Amino acid sequence: MTSVAHNFLGLPPRYSDYAKARFAVLPIPYDSTTSFQVGTRNGPAAIIAASQQVELFDEELEVESYKAGVATLDPLIPSMAGPKAMHEDVFAAARRVVRDGKFLLGLGGEHSITSGLVRAVMLRHKKLSVLQFDAHLDLRDSYEGTPYSHASAMRRVLDLGARLVPVGIRNISLEEHRFLKKRKLDVITARQCHMDDDWVDRVLSALGDVVYVTIDIDGLDPSFAPGTGTPEPGGLDWYQVTGLLRLVAAEKTIVGADIVEVMPLPGQAVTEFLAARLVYKLVGYTKPRS
Repeated sequence: MTSVAHNFLGLPPRYSDYAKARFAVLPIPYDSTTSFQVGTRNGPAAIIAASQQVELFDEELEVESYKAGVATLDPLIPSMAGPKAMHEDVFAAARRVVRDGKFLLGLGGEHSITSGLVRAVMLRHKKLSVLQFDAHLDLRDSYEGTPYSHASAMRRVLDLGARLVPVGIRNISLEEHRFLKKRKLDVITARQCHMDDDWVDRVLSALGDVVYVTIDIDGLDPSFAPGTGTPEPGGLDWYQVTGLLRLVAAEKTIVGADIVEVMPLPGQAVTEFLAARLVYKLVGYTKPRS
């Protein structure tokens, strides 16, 4: 009887060996600063389990993208010393992957992990743009007593010197609104994604040549991804997200990515399966063309 390997996509050793793989999946089961519903710590394991049901042949690209090699690392043990300590742990784990020349794919967990991942990627790519799919800006300077909250994730990314391009935004605090005006940041709202024909061109124009992608699953409409801690109506759909990702991969160089804020719901696996498909789409869009 053949058993399925317990890694992303259920791959055999030939395609999941870390030394040979182009891609490295880093599960980070952490949700200590979530501010509404909890459970995103269960997201990485749920995404990996769902990925084992994903067809390895991509009907859009007409290739089996996994053959570039996708290794799955051991889950990062959450630090109980606080959000700052967890940021350092995420950075240290991601730094190894980046130094080994792998394409980093982080699985959250809450959005606060992104700043540590971006910080590691910026060791290799100093001029980095961050493409953020999200319902929220996550630009508060601090939230509930910590600057390393999931509500402050993109503020910390800006502190690192990265260029930020938020897409799908539809819930903004007054503090964030004032910060946007002060920094003159361009935001592509979900409303604009649905109503303006030029929104994709705006995204491509705002990004630099080298891009890191962070996908908060609540950037998609909850009809597509209900399993998240802070669902917001009026979000993006599957083809808006994947269509933009394919264009960005074709016109820019994507060097790392994460998918965060997946909160598995009992009795259904819609959100984690969608997240698994998105990760595999990123593999296909960014792998070297043969």
